[in-house]
Amino acid sequence: MSKADETELSTLRSRVEAAWEDRALLESDDHRRAVRRTIALLDAGEIRVASPPTEDGAEWTVHPWIKQAIVLYFVTQKLRTEHVGPFEYYDKIPLKRDWAEAGVRVVPPATARYGAFIEAGSVLMPSYVNIGAHIGSGTMVDTWATVGSCAQIGRNVHLSGGVGIGGVLEPPGATPVIIEDGCFVGSRAIVVEGVRLEPEVVLGANVVITASTSIIDVTGSEPVTFKGRVPARSVVIPGTRAKRFEAGEYQVACALIIGRRKQSTDQRTSLNEALRTFDVQV
Repeated sequence: MSKADETELSTLRSRVEAAWEDRALLESDDHRRAVRRTIALLDAGEIRVASPPTEDGAEWTVHPWIKQAIVLYFVTQKLRTEHVGPFEYYDKIPLKRDWAEAGVRVVPPATARYGAFIEAGSVLMPSYVNIGAHIGSGTMVDTWATVGSCAQIGRNVHLSGGVGIGGVLEPPGATPVIIEDGCFVGSRAIVVEGVRLEPEVVLGANVVITASTSIIDVTGSEPVTFKGRVPARSVVIPGTRAKRFEAGEYQVACALIIGRRKQSTDQRTSLNEALRTFDVQV
């Protein structure tokens, strides 16, 4: 597939945004082709729903028009039957193919939808990756883990068994879940609602983080609370905190930062040391 230049991307964006405002434009070949070309570029990793910052401390940049194209792609596609060995599917979005050419190891019955990008060197155990997701090289998506639409997963990440990474398509400007390079997400952990894990974070088993979850750093003399993001190299376990309601005081779920993973050029050594030091269940 040919690469897109800035002129083509500008044209695609204008046509997608126009069709988003007026769905009747999808009757036009130019606008339908713009939607399909956008998804093809997304599938190939030429573009992505959210771009990483170019400098430390900056925010990710969300591209709403690309999410608009994904929604419009559903509108333009028809339901069809697809057979994969003994399995039958009935859906609007085809499955990704040509894994050997892509350099990705895929263990049956892992499924990834067309429009997701999975970089060479990744491994998909029996798992699910939705349209718009972006997964970096060296990442393991373990058994029964799910990567939701538009989620951004960095390089050398481990999503353990049963992990749930939330997806988001609307509103188009909403930030997707972002798991940055070198993170380890423990079994049955859940990360949703645009939460960002900064590089090399370790989440213990069963940690649940939503946009409203209190992420409390308890490593100092006074607690420090974060919401919506986990600072780089944090080691996190499930916790509870007391909260008073009309009917009395009860314990509500939170996430506790109990330590920091050491900076190291050897990420595996750093991870193993953190797990041992803090006795984190994964």
